[in-house]
Amino acid sequence: MMLLFEIKKVLSKPVNKIALLILAITLAVVSYFAVISVSYTDENGSSFSGPAAAVRLREEKNKWAGRVTEDVLKKVLQENSRINQSPEYLSTDVTQNNIAYSEKQGFSDIREMINFAFSDFQEYDYYRADKVSESEVGKLYENRIESLKTWLSSNGISERWSQAEKDYLIRQFDALDTPLYYEYSDGWRSLLEYAPTLIMFTVLIAGFLVSGIFPGEFTLKADSIYFSCRFGRDRAVRAKIGAGFVIVSAVYWIMILGYSLVVLLSLGAGGGGCAIQAGRGWKSFYNITCFQEYLLTIFGGYVGILFVLGLAMLISAKTRSAVFAVTIPFIILFVPSILTSMNILTGVLGFFPDQLLQIPSAVSSYNLLEIGVFVTGAVPVLFVLYLILYGALLPVTYRLYRKSELR
Repeated sequence: MMLLFEIKKVLSKPVNKIALLILAITLAVVSYFAVISVSYTDENGSSFSGPAAAVRLREEKNKWAGRVTEDVLKKVLQENSRINQSPEYLSTDVTQNNIAYSEKQGFSDIREMINFAFSDFQEYDYYRADKVSESEVGKLYENRIESLKTWLSSNGISERWSQAEKDYLIRQFDALDTPLYYEYSDGWRSLLEYAPTLIMFTVLIAGFLVSGIFPGEFTLKADSIYFSCRFGRDRAVRAKIGAGFVIVSAVYWIMILGYSLVVLLSLGAGGGGCAIQAGRGWKSFYNITCFQEYLLTIFGGYVGILFVLGLAMLISAKTRSAVFAVTIPFIILFVPSILTSMNILTGVLGFFPDQLLQIPSAVSSYNLLEIGVFVTGAVPVLFVLYLILYGALLPVTYRLYRKSELR
């Protein structure tokens, strides 16, 4: 009953009702942009986006579904060369160029893999595939590893990591299961591209929902009555902590699962088993699939939001101020971005809690932890570290608020 009472107190506030409305609008807006991010150009050179575009694009891309072997790569180069020599491609008319582009959509992702593999590690050349010969394209996977080695040994880069860390990165690249399996997976890509935006908005807005849980009685000057009650300093305090957990969890999972259903139902859930290296994650050393990256993203976001808002509630319980519960998420999310632009604490920033809220970015970063002979990426460390810290926050919050002095 105490838990339900605390939840009811939060949800009955006008400002929190507005926050819930903003959350609903945020869900709709982010879902909309994710859905329209998939576009298709038809045989007439006309482009459109959304679910209808996803259907047509899936048909084209799945014509190339399967393992990306040397034979497939050669066929891509042959088709790419044929289209490049067509009158539509060579025309100065934009519509004609779009018609030529429409013929490349089916193998566009494989073409991108060729661009990445045969460009310098830190560079990208959209037209690089046009210059690759059939005799060398078979070295695509070998080039991925060799370009990493060259980059790691280059001036200005070599000093960033120890030899053990470099060896770890090379082993991870070498451990990738090749030839890669390919099929249409744009639904997952769009989902993962916009998920961090939704998660961050959820953290910020949820801050308003939990901001008054602990300072409420002090704001209303009812703290003397509250703490003089029979269970005012034990069960009631636990009810407040429980209310924060329930509200944050419910809000997060409603937002993320609602978003996932809208995007995947609109764009299709095919391609979840494709390695992320078959798309935008070509340079990632995490050998995971699109679906596994999705799981890391949503559970990472959950651990992150629990920690960030748990910390906010701890500070508000100590200071008796709702302002801190609102500002702490802003500080945690935006201060690391400022420090990054100033090149301060570059190696440490990869382990800040904001990374849990943007896992797709974290799996593309080369943040490593070396302890003795053990080397690992930052992502698994983030999960363990902030789950432990969140668990430690709860008893501290309980003791601080339980021992609050009356005004």
